[in-house]
Order: sequence, then C-alpha cells, then structure tokens
Amino acid sequence: MKRLGKAITMSLAALGCAIAPSHAADPVKVGFVMSYSGWFQPIDASSINGALLAIKEINAKGGLLGSQIEVVKFDNKSEPPLGADGAVEVIGKGAKAILFPSDFDFGAPGAFIAQQNNVVSLSGASDPKFGVTGIGPYAYSISNAAQSQGALLAEWAYKEKGWRSSYVLLDNTISFTKSLCGSFSKRWKELAGDAALAGEDTFLNSDPSVSAQVTRITSLSAKPDFVVLCSYAPGGPSAIRQLRAAGIDQPILTGESMDGDYWAGTVPNLSNFFVANYGSTYGDDPDASVNDFFKRYAAEYGQKSDTSYSIRGYSLFQAWAKAVEKAGPFDADKVSAALDSFTKEPLAIGPTTYTPQLHIQTTRPMTILQSQGGKFSAVGKFAPETVHLD
Repeated sequence: MKRLGKAITMSLAALGCAIAPSHAADPVKVGFVMSYSGWFQPIDASSINGALLAIKEINAKGGLLGSQIEVVKFDNKSEPPLGADGAVEVIGKGAKAILFPSDFDFGAPGAFIAQQNNVVSLSGASDPKFGVTGIGPYAYSISNAAQSQGALLAEWAYKEKGWRSSYVLLDNTISFTKSLCGSFSKRWKELAGDAALAGEDTFLNSDPSVSAQVTRITSLSAKPDFVVLCSYAPGGPSAIRQLRAAGIDQPILTGESMDGDYWAGTVPNLSNFFVANYGSTYGDDPDASVNDFFKRYAAEYGQKSDTSYSIRGYSLFQAWAKAVEKAGPFDADKVSAALDSFTKEPLAIGPTTYTPQLHIQTTRPMTILQSQGGKFSAVGKFAPETVHLD
C-alpha cells in the first residue's frame, strides 16, 4: 500500500510538472551607448526618452517574439572614444542591437565594434557615412541626411518664399554643419545662380564674437534676402544675438542641429527664424500621428519633448521591432535584410525607406517651424526634389 501511495505521489508530481505553466522567454537585451553626461547629454536625452517609450509600448503588447526588451546602459560621458568601450560592454551582456548618439563622430567608434560582432547599430546621425559606406551593413540611421536638409532649405527658400539672395554662415566645427551648408550652397546655386549667393563665412562654435563676420554682412551693397546659419547651441544662439544686435533682421534658416526651444530664451523675441526638424512638438504638426506621438511622450514624462529628436529614438526601435518580427530571429543578417526591404514603411517619424546601399533618408518630408515673437509654430511639411550626397 505504501508502495502504491508512493507511486501515486510520484505520478502526481510528474503530472504537476507536466501541467505547470512554462517559464516566460528570457528577455532580449538592447544596448544604449549614449551620452548620459557631458556636453552632448542634452542632445541625446530626447532620443533616449523616445526609445524608452517605444520599448515600453512594445513590451506592453507582449514584447518581441515572446521576449520582453531589456535595456543595458553605458554612459560615454560625451567622449566619442568611450563608445567603443561601451559597445564591448553591452555586447558582452548580450545586446542584440545598440542605440548610439545622433552624430557620426560620436556613434562611429561603437558602431564599428558592433559591426565586427554582427550586432545592429541604430542612430539618429545625419551623416550618410553612418551606414553601409562608413561603417557596414548593420548600421542604420533614422534621420534625413544633412545633404537632404541643405537641399530642402534651398528649395523651400527659392520656391516657397521667392527669395533670391542668401548669405551662408558656417559653424565650421562638426561634419553635420559642414554638410548642411555645403549642400545648401550647391543646391542654391543650381536654383538661383552663383551670383545669388551674396557671401559665405565661417566661425567656430566656441568663438565669443562673430563681429568680423557680421561686419562683412552689413558691408554688402545689398542685404541678402536671408541668412543660412549652420550651427548648434551655444554658438548658434550667440551668433543670432549678434546678428540681430547689428540690425540684420533678415530671416535665418537652419537645420535640425538647432531644433528645440530650450535655447530660444537666450535670444529675446526671436523672430524670422526657420528650422527644419522631424515634427512640431507644439501640437500643430500637419501629420496627426506626429501630434499623437508627442502627446503620448508628454503623458509619459510629464512634460513636452524639448526637441523633435524624441521621435527619432522612438522610430528607431519601432523600425527594429518591425524588422525582427519580419525576420523571425534576432540574427543581424536577417534583421538587416528585413530593414533593407522597407519601402516608405510607416513609422512615427514618417515614411522610411532603406536599401542594401543606403541606410539614411534623403527625400522623406521634414517639418519647417518658425519662431515669431519668441513663439514657435509649424509652417508645413516639405521634401527636397534634388539631393546630392557627394
């Protein structure tokens, strides 16, 4: 009898093992090798928050292939070389994809390590080199190329505003600003002729004064219709203050590097200022889905996104998740092939296309915002017709 009881007990134990719920799949890890401190931190912050929101929403829907996404963080302290150390660390912890800073110089050191270890790199860098040509087939940017933004500014100024003369003021410190102004000048000359470029000048972001450059503009026999400023904070806002103080009230056009209003208070009553970015954070974007994203962002973080970069971080993981679901496993070759099949894929940031040769956007529309009297609002969405990536 004791034997029978023991047998029944063992059988019930075995049955219990058979009917016990299976353990959930192990989390899938992604790396964030970003600037959590240092001077680049304000630029990375919104991208990080946007990416975290995407991951939270994906996890709430069951995760990816049955696995919850888990973030492994590394602070590069705004020092590009540390990106390589960060990539090694998060890959060692099992990261299947890595988010890098939105700048080629900052993201490339880590992305090279990821490429060598068959891990997908994600970034908002606006340099086409963050892709196949500069890093390898596992590197993807969600952004519009700087060359695309420069062409957009030229075409918008010429076709939408009817302006015919410009002056270019280049902050000659990073590759983005160089590509932005270079592309603008090339496209502007194609549209309006060489004579339509009234002048070109340079300065450095750390320069406390641009008085010599301002004097050259005010000395022109005829003031240009507008000024193209390729810079970023704090040097960009400082240059604007000096331009306005000298009576140069012409419209100022710029690209995404001066996105956001976090710096606008340093230029009292900022007016006649126009910037191309990835969506209006003020609830008036022409794309209703963009407005919906920024509402969800504000609800999540208790405040408005200070730049449109948050939609880049969100869309990077939205794109990666779609590719993983399409590919099946997390294998970089298969995920990369799935990403390369995107043709105007609907993402929060807008229709996104990748090919095996190009991992950045060139013709996706961007939102142009204006500031008048210190208040920002959307002008509309526009896309360039002709873009030179060389």
